[in-house]
Amino acid sequence: MRTEKTYGAYLHLNQLLSAQHPVSRPVHHDELLFIVQHQTSELWLKLVLHELDFVRDRLADDELRPALKGLARVKHIQRTLTDQWSVLATLTPSEYAEFRRFLGTSSGMQSFQYRAVEFALGNRDATMLELFADDPPAHALLITELKRPTVYDEFLRHLARHGHAVPAELLSRDVRRPHTFHPGLVAVFRRIYEHPREYWPAYETCEELVDLEENVQFWRFRHLKTVERTIGTARGTGGTSGVGFLRAALDISFFPELYAVRTEIAPGPPAR
Repeated sequence: MRTEKTYGAYLHLNQLLSAQHPVSRPVHHDELLFIVQHQTSELWLKLVLHELDFVRDRLADDELRPALKGLARVKHIQRTLTDQWSVLATLTPSEYAEFRRFLGTSSGMQSFQYRAVEFALGNRDATMLELFADDPPAHALLITELKRPTVYDEFLRHLARHGHAVPAELLSRDVRRPHTFHPGLVAVFRRIYEHPREYWPAYETCEELVDLEENVQFWRFRHLKTVERTIGTARGTGGTSGVGFLRAALDISFFPELYAVRTEIAPGPPAR
């Protein structure tokens, strides 16, 4: 039997569209932009986490094609998240100053979903859990994520099951800690990159992961430039160093061996 349901009821639009509560007094016109920008980002992050869970499950089951489909969807979401910064960049310094003081210590640093995405991709730092000590559901989610293998972990395990000589210590490592560069893994990827026809599924997945990391870096850079454009070098509302903190994040790599292998397979200098 078909149940009648309206568009608004299905999407819970009454709740969704009534969840924007400006705190400035008098309410500043541009605060709604600031709220909607961050709320929509959180919705996209929720979907990214949903897809990354799916990708890891599929990799663990050696179902590479649906895993690649999940990665492709994440990449499209990443582009949308990056493009959103252009909307927030229309907020001028003087406009932001009108309501910034009302934000208190709230900060994007406190986004547990963003932190969960970073954990899923490999940027794991257990000290970050302290930020969410007063939010039990967020804290529990991050602890669960910290104990789960990353996307990279699952891919390396998949490669090992398919005959690639992934160093044993990477397969049994403590996944609660961040991955560190391993030269032995570069050799594995070099073999894949030098024989793409023979190892096409692995080769394609390597490139998808590079796309994924590159998109994260685009997002980080766009975030940095938007903050720089809006508040210059002032400290962030959450107490971070602002632009300096965001610039340091540009040096964080999830899949360092996938970049290092490019040097290994690049043509050498011409013979003399």
